[in-house]
Amino acid sequence: MKTLAVILLVVGLGLTIFTTVTYFTKEKIVDIGALEITSNKPHNLNWSPLIGIGVIVAGGILFWQSSKK
Repeated sequence: MKTLAVILLVVGLGLTIFTTVTYFTKEKIVDIGALEITSNKPHNLNWSPLIGIGVIVAGGILFWQSSKK
């Protein structure tokens, strides 16, 4: 259980620090026979830092409960 708690703490810290992930998809603009033009279109995935804080709290509670036994 302690390993799961540590993983939750690390993931929560990462979610708190990095609140945006950008990924790219390829989009076809022109496709005429052998000629093909594509473009990379960026997409942003955003979340609140409060989600990361909540995961940190859950990991801390789990770590605390597993160390009491």
